[in-house]
Amino acid sequence: MEMLEFMNENKKQDVEAVYSQPVMLIDLIDYQEGSVVSRTIVNKDAGTVTLFAFDEGQGLSEHTAPFDALVHILDGEVEVTISGKSVQLKKGEMVIMPANKPHALKATKRFKMILTMIKK
Repeated sequence: MEMLEFMNENKKQDVEAVYSQPVMLIDLIDYQEGSVVSRTIVNKDAGTVTLFAFDEGQGLSEHTAPFDALVHILDGEVEVTISGKSVQLKKGEMVIMPANKPHALKATKRFKMILTMIKK
C-alpha cells in the first residue's frame, strides 16, 4: 500500500480555508489508481480527522490503534474487519472501531471515507 498526501490542482486549498465555510468533503480528495490517498483535515491534541480515497482492491492490513476511530463512508464500498468480524459498509454508513482491537480495511469497490480518531 502506498500512502500519499495528494491534492488536485483545482483543489489546492489550505486546510484553514475550509474553516467557517461549507465544503463537500468528498471533493477534497481524489482517487489515484492502485493507491490509498489521504488528506488530514484536523490535527489536534483531542483527535484527528482524515479523508481517505482507496482504489479498488487496496486496503490497510490488520493493526490496532490506541484510540476509538469512527469510519464514515462517503463513496463506494469497503469490507472492515474488527476483531475477526467482517462488516460491509457502503456510502452513508459508518462503524466505530474500538481502541486496541485489531482491525483492517479492504476496498471491495473504490471508496472514500472520513476517519475520525477520538483520543482519550
